Amino acid sequence: MRRLPYDLDFDDIEILKKLGNAKAALGELNGTLRLLPNPDIILNAVTIGEAKESSEIENIVTTYDAIFKEMTSTATTPSSKEVVNYRQAVLTGLGRLREKELNLLRIRDIVRLHQIVEPGTGDIRRIPGTVILNSRTGKTVWNPPQDYEEIMELLTNLENYINNDELQDLDPLIKMALVHFQFESIHPFTDGNGRTGRILNILYLVRAGVLSQPVLYLSRYINRNRSEYYRLLNSMHSDPDSFKDFILYMLRGIEEMSRFTIAFINRMQEAMKAAEAIMEKSGIKQRKEMTELLFYNFYTKSEFVQERLGVSRNTADKYLRELKALGIVEAERVGREMLYKNSWLYSLMEDWDRD
Repeated sequence: MRRLPYDLDFDDIEILKKLGNAKAALGELNGTLRLLPNPDIILNAVTIGEAKESSEIENIVTTYDAIFKEMTSTATTPSSKEVVNYRQAVLTGLGRLREKELNLLRIRDIVRLHQIVEPGTGDIRRIPGTVILNSRTGKTVWNPPQDYEEIMELLTNLENYINNDELQDLDPLIKMALVHFQFESIHPFTDGNGRTGRILNILYLVRAGVLSQPVLYLSRYINRNRSEYYRLLNSMHSDPDSFKDFILYMLRGIEEMSRFTIAFINRMQEAMKAAEAIMEKSGIKQRKEMTELLFYNFYTKSEFVQERLGVSRNTADKYLRELKALGIVEAERVGREMLYKNSWLYSLMEDWDRD
């Protein structure tokens, strides 16, 4: 198996044109993020959507309702738990990048991401026998390295390529595509490689400084172009010319999802302003804090309001009843808990899923 950097011609007119479009769209997304008063709200929503889409690529299917309830510590289904784990892995990876301003993605960080995505599945493969199959025909399409020492040598090579910008003078968007292919080809874990690799995509862009927050919803694009994604990944092992097509595929995804995410951010901002305006007319105090709470948590409860606003249980319950009367939240009893769903945000996410 080849090591990075690859000796390929990336000065292709079609690649350079598509790269320009992708960089412009990503730059616009970054500009939009910088203007947000609280980008963590957008980060939370987009990360949940990314986690749901990435899991669906692996046939782990659940609903937003189950995911949101899982996030309030209300146990739902194994699938929703896996999606929430994916979200946590993205946030953990972001924290690792920013820890002590090291801005590095190391092998141990990738292993940690995988442990969150697939808890209890072990470390890097040591037992041979792992192959990548065509899910339709059952035929083997790639035999990843089987020897543990070789896997570690390849991962060390990948680690150096990710963190040493001087190894190859390439735009980070192109390098991200190469990093993704290399990681999936190494296939270092027995399971969860696809999801871990897609988390690595977005964290690499943050590490490279071209994305301020991991909010690029790239798994949505891959999920909706899944057959092409797998076809290109598989063909690159035998046909070096396929690298151009795969790079174009990924650049197209970056451009499309950057513009898609910008549109979602604008819709969410409009919804937040509308909700806050309704609260103002109704005389609800601490409107900004309440709005941020509702649009971050999807499902909230009295304890969340008490903690965020610093109010008593009676006041928190009163606010939630008023919000229900205003049509901003819907009440639902789950076990002994009364949960309040932000119906506006829920509709935004559902619309986003259908777009």
